[in-house]
Amino acid sequence: MNKSELVEGVAQKAGLSLKDSNAAVNAFMSVIKETLAKGDVVTLVGFGSFLVRDRAARTGHNPRTGEALDIPAVKVPAFRPGKSLKDHVNAK
Repeated sequence: MNKSELVEGVAQKAGLSLKDSNAAVNAFMSVIKETLAKGDVVTLVGFGSFLVRDRAARTGHNPRTGEALDIPAVKVPAFRPGKSLKDHVNAK
């Protein structure tokens, strides 16, 4: 499913126009991005949590030359599914 299919699905389920549904999906994604950028967690009970994880610095290797490379520490967005979502996916 891509974004346009998600917008259509939200429009059908919520009885919204495609324009309103698109605005709602964009607002939802924007709020999540802004919250994660601040380092906070977005928890949707029964669905899951969006959070930021720290990935430690490490040494990697260039596959072409074998040369060692220092890979810096970064923050990465993550999603942790809730029990209800896991149960729903496994029931299918």
